[in-house]
Amino acid sequence: MGSDTRAFWLAAPGRGEIRRASLAAPGDGELLIRSLASGISRGTEALVFQGRVPPSQYETMRCPFQDGAFPAPLKYGYASVGIVEAGAAALLGRRVFCLYPHQDRYIVPEASVIPVPDAVPSERAVLAANMETAVNALWDAGPRLGDRIAIIGAGTVGCLVASLAARLPASQVELIDIDPRRSPLAAALGCRFARPEDASGDCDLVIHASGSEAGLATALRLAGFEATVLELSWYGDKPVAAPLGEAFHSRRIRLQSSQVGEVAPARRARRSRRDRLALALALLADPVYDRMISGECRFEDLPEAMARLAAEPQGALCQLVRYS
Repeated sequence: MGSDTRAFWLAAPGRGEIRRASLAAPGDGELLIRSLASGISRGTEALVFQGRVPPSQYETMRCPFQDGAFPAPLKYGYASVGIVEAGAAALLGRRVFCLYPHQDRYIVPEASVIPVPDAVPSERAVLAANMETAVNALWDAGPRLGDRIAIIGAGTVGCLVASLAARLPASQVELIDIDPRRSPLAAALGCRFARPEDASGDCDLVIHASGSEAGLATALRLAGFEATVLELSWYGDKPVAAPLGEAFHSRRIRLQSSQVGEVAPARRARRSRRDRLALALALLADPVYDRMISGECRFEDLPEAMARLAAEPQGALCQLVRYS
C-alpha cells in the first residue's frame, strides 16, 4: 500500500519549500526507509541553494537520487539516516545510511543503503558522506609517516581530514583557520591550531578546504620544496586566482585536485564506492565526531534553516535535520 511523503525542494535559487508527494509501495529488491536524521553539507548545499552550480557541472554535480534539474526546482542532498520499514527481511528494523536528499520517507534499491554500525548514533552517522570525502582525500594525498601536514579550513571536511591525518604515527598536523574558536576542536581532534599568519611552513603536505581564495594562497605559501597541495574546495561558479608566481615553480610544488565522485586512483582497483562508504561509517564510531554537529533543526523548518546557513560565510559545521 502506498503512502505520502514530504521532501525539501529548492523551488528557486535562494528559496526552499516542503512538498508532499505520493509514495508507491516498494517493489522487489527495494526498501522503504523512514528518515531519522539527515545532514546538511554546508559548503556544497549552500552553493546549490544559491543557484551557483555552473552549467558545465550540472551533470557532474547530480546527487544519486536527485529529482529535478539545476538550477531549480530540484531535490538535493546526500546524507540521510533512516530505519527500514519494509523490504528485505534481513534489514527490517535496522538503521541504514543512504545518499538521499532531505525527505521523511523514501524507497530505494537495497544495494543503495549501508547498515549503520551499532556503535554509531544516527546523529553522528549523517557525517558519513563528509567522512567519505575525507577518506578519499587522504587516499589521493598519500601522506607518509612523520609528515608535516597542514589542513587549511576548519569546516566539516577540513576537520575530518585533520582528525584522520593526526592518527598517522609521528605526524605533525596543524589545523589552520581564521576563527580562533576552532582551537578547542583542533585539540580534541589531536591537532595543533593556528591562524593563517601564525601557521608553520615547510610542510610535506597541505590540504586546502577553506573554499576561499585567501586560503588557497596560504596553502601555496606553506608548502615546502616538492610538497603537494591538495585542493578539496569547490568554488561553484566563482573564479579563483591562484598565486602561481613567487616560489611556486622554484619549490616545484604539486597542485592536485581531489573529489569524492570517483574512488582515488591509489585504491580504485581494490575498493569500491560501497567499501569506501562502509569505512567512513566505521570511522564514525569515535565519539569525538559529535563535536562536528554544530546545530540542528526540525525537518519542517528546513527551508528557513537552509536560507540561514547559505547566508553565513563562516561558522557552521554540519547542521543536523531531525525528523518526527
